[in-house]
Amino acid sequence: MRIGIDARLVFYHQAGIGQYILRLTQALAQIDRDDAFVIFKSRKDKTPIVAQPNFRRQDLWTPSHHRFERLAMAGELAPFALDVLHSPDFIPPAWTRCFSVITMHDLAFMLYPRFLTRDSARYYGQVDLAARHADHIIAVSESTKRDTIRLLGVPESKITVIHEAAHPLFEPIADNGAGEFVRAHYNLPSEFILFVGTIEPRKNLPTLLRAFRRLRDNYKSEAVLAIAGNRGWLVEDVDKVIAELQLGNAVRFLGSVRNEELVYLYNAAKLFVFPSLYEGFGLPPLEAMACGTPVIVSNVSSLPEVVGDAGLLIDPQDVEALTVAMWRVLTDDKLRHELSEKGLKRAQTFSWERAAHETLAVYRQVAQK
Repeated sequence: MRIGIDARLVFYHQAGIGQYILRLTQALAQIDRDDAFVIFKSRKDKTPIVAQPNFRRQDLWTPSHHRFERLAMAGELAPFALDVLHSPDFIPPAWTRCFSVITMHDLAFMLYPRFLTRDSARYYGQVDLAARHADHIIAVSESTKRDTIRLLGVPESKITVIHEAAHPLFEPIADNGAGEFVRAHYNLPSEFILFVGTIEPRKNLPTLLRAFRRLRDNYKSEAVLAIAGNRGWLVEDVDKVIAELQLGNAVRFLGSVRNEELVYLYNAAKLFVFPSLYEGFGLPPLEAMACGTPVIVSNVSSLPEVVGDAGLLIDPQDVEALTVAMWRVLTDDKLRHELSEKGLKRAQTFSWERAAHETLAVYRQVAQK
């Protein structure tokens, strides 16, 4: 087969879908030495993804999320005689001479349209058309599959669930190396709570901040809250809540953190908290579990599917429940050890190698049409 993968988003946005593209492509290169792959990259992106003889890099002029992207991409891809084109960022070209596979990461833009910017609404507004025209859809969770069937009317037979996995870099660090690293690089104390993700309304940070304020006031905790991630959109509410609660230096914004440093933050944190209102998969909790860090997550969307019984699940709107859950993990050594052990075992059930095998099977199934 001749398989194309649209990897342009890696240049524009390294988190989320960009990481999915990187990890999946690298895993495919490890297991498939026979099929011919064309990896379509932004012409501005000079970093390689893989260096396999059967993986060819091809620069494209069309930028990711451009308003005329679907038409421009169709023209650029026409000469490549692909059998299958995989569009990991939801939206494929307007037309192709090959079969089309898309990845559906989540449908937050349909469930929470108030959280979208105008540009995002315009781009993701094409998802219903993309879902109808695609020959097959990869959903990253059973939760996303259910949403795709319910909200877009896609038949179940057209969807295959393929879970993501944590990067192999995320693993326990022996001794006290992680604590020493975060003290030296981020000036964090030995007792801190970690959140990882883009700062946007769907991540529900105001609830976390209110629970954290109660933790300090009602339980006299001296823990610090560390937030790792870029400022996204509509973040004014987060700034207002921090000012209103007078949290000051108790909340540390670390900005974007590379995986090579993030592994130290996961390992050094007393616990990881992720009270998101909706996730298509929820990679940060899985990364935290792979490092042996106890996790607290919302009991909605895909998060129970990812975490299972290896973490504490709470209602994302219940400030008091989140406060109590954090206090329990911070003060109960037995519970913290139990969650750590369960998280490590749970994380091992997810694998990019398996995801690559299952994705390749989808390509073959589609091509055999």
